[in-house]
Amino acid sequence: MSLVELFCDVDDFCLAFEQWMASRELGSTGGRSGPKPHLCASEIMTIIIYFHMSHYRDFKHYYTKHVQPHLRSEFPGLVSYHRFVELMPLALLPLCFYLQSRFGIVTGISFVDATPLAVCHNRRIYRHKVFAGLAARGKTSMGWFYGFKLHLVVNELGELLSFYLTPGNVDDRRPVPRLAKKLFGKLFGDKGYISQKLVSLLFDQNLQLITPIRKNMKNQMMSLQDKLLLRKRSLIETINDQLKNISQIAHTRHRSVQNFLVNLIAGLIAYTHQAKKPSLNLSTSEQALLPAII
Repeated sequence: MSLVELFCDVDDFCLAFEQWMASRELGSTGGRSGPKPHLCASEIMTIIIYFHMSHYRDFKHYYTKHVQPHLRSEFPGLVSYHRFVELMPLALLPLCFYLQSRFGIVTGISFVDATPLAVCHNRRIYRHKVFAGLAARGKTSMGWFYGFKLHLVVNELGELLSFYLTPGNVDDRRPVPRLAKKLFGKLFGDKGYISQKLVSLLFDQNLQLITPIRKNMKNQMMSLQDKLLLRKRSLIETINDQLKNISQIAHTRHRSVQNFLVNLIAGLIAYTHQAKKPSLNLSTSEQALLPAII
């Protein structure tokens, strides 16, 4: 996606969003006093989102080595790097609403997973102050970390359906009822989501939770459709990998909570604009089984 196409899409959203805010007399989204920024909200959002499409590893180098030298004609009101960092929190609210507008369609086949977002190295936990009282220690199959968990739900086309952010010590199963509010059909997860209570709760929401079984559990009857789709649960793990290594949603250089959230939301938005998303690419025989699921 080109920069111009991205800006046009973001600007169209911002115009509609400002009208919606004005119709409800919610006032300004910034809540800051002082001089008005030279960049409008759509320009700030575009620059932040485009960073996650640029393959730069950190925002400072992207802004100082790419935006300032090469994009001044596209953004005449461009400000210094430090000033732009101060303006980034102004984009948080519209970015959240914009992400909501970019969610995919619920098809009846969904996958859920959680991935850790470390905010500092384990050796610096006791000295870390930025996320004190918010982040927490958690453990995954790769070991301990200090930070948050990003919980995602996607469909078989690789489109985002919902997300939720929790401290690192929260059980993966706890946010599922909230994540699954608008879902129907079948939801596939790993062994970390095994819970009879959760199965019953989701069943009341017209949603069937399907997970593998542990070695010490009794074997359960499972349809061929479910077995096929359960084997393809790696789809969401691929998406998590792309979010971290292409969209750069996980790093330990954050110096404010607001900019951490801006970076995370913008990374998710950048993924939704990805032309070719990870997909199941179901075969003809597999597609023939899907109507029975939906």
